[in-house]
Amino acid sequence: MNWDVLLIRIIFAGILIAAGYFLRPIAGDVWLSVSGAGALAIAIIFFETRVRRASLKTLIGAAMGSILGIIGATLIGFLITVQGALPPDVRAYVTLALLLLMAYVGLMVGAAKGEFLDLSALGGLLRERSQRNVKILDTSVIIDGRIADIVETGFLEGVLLIPNFILRELQQIADSPDTHKRNRGRRGLDILQKLQTKHGVTVQFSEVDFPELRDVDQKLIELAKQLDAKIVTNDFNLNKVAQLRGVEVLNINELANALKPVVLPGETMRVFILKEGKEANQGVAYLDDGTMVVVDNARKMIGKTIEATVTSVLQTTAGKMIFGRYVEEARSTRGARSSQAAEDS
Repeated sequence: MNWDVLLIRIIFAGILIAAGYFLRPIAGDVWLSVSGAGALAIAIIFFETRVRRASLKTLIGAAMGSILGIIGATLIGFLITVQGALPPDVRAYVTLALLLLMAYVGLMVGAAKGEFLDLSALGGLLRERSQRNVKILDTSVIIDGRIADIVETGFLEGVLLIPNFILRELQQIADSPDTHKRNRGRRGLDILQKLQTKHGVTVQFSEVDFPELRDVDQKLIELAKQLDAKIVTNDFNLNKVAQLRGVEVLNINELANALKPVVLPGETMRVFILKEGKEANQGVAYLDDGTMVVVDNARKMIGKTIEATVTSVLQTTAGKMIFGRYVEEARSTRGARSSQAAEDS
């Protein structure tokens, strides 16, 4: 929690409550004025916390929409006043209602369409912060959870944008009757809450949608093209389609594969043979990072730790696979030499 912001909010609420106590805007009981001022302070602070999450484009769009709505309401109200066909009380009410209606509609429509604004005309600094450093999170990468660890290390910064259609998909998964899906969805929502507390990134939500597109992946790609943003995902198919459409992608799986330790042919490694392989006389082991190691001549060594010589390394779309060979003769020779050394001693 940002204690400076909390202190400012407390001071603001205190000033507003003190003004209600001394000025007494509500005639009668002084505590009624104080309660009203406190409720107003809470409402203002709640509104401020919601506005802080909005993007710059959303705020500019909302401001422009509300101003245009107020101007339109003023012109229509002027015409009503000039004609004078309505009684004064009715005319005043209609004018006020029209002003609120137009301002509200303009505010909501402007906020919804604000993401389509091009802020490059306002200067390179705004473009750099509002577009080039925006990263849109996919459902799969949110549920995966490793994005929070990457943000924690400081390797990812800027604005993390979560479209509402991604949030809706997460909520649908979290409400699924299937226990496994429900747990995955709730994990994704927990990850979003965790990301909001991280320093170095700003989590924002976008109301931009593409009703004509039913596929969520296509919506992500269109939104990324509109905002000149990058998509963060671990979905292989989305990765390929986005690249074909000219959208930059940050793939968490590719990052994990790039960080795996390098193993060269000819090196010796100690592995625990977990199960038998597909081919005859093969054993399968796994490294700590999940890399599969296929060892020839190791089927009978299941449940044991052996030394295998690396013969080749294969890079696949799913990750890295290491192939090795277990040379029993070498092990027997080393054992015989150890026994001979013990007898000589």
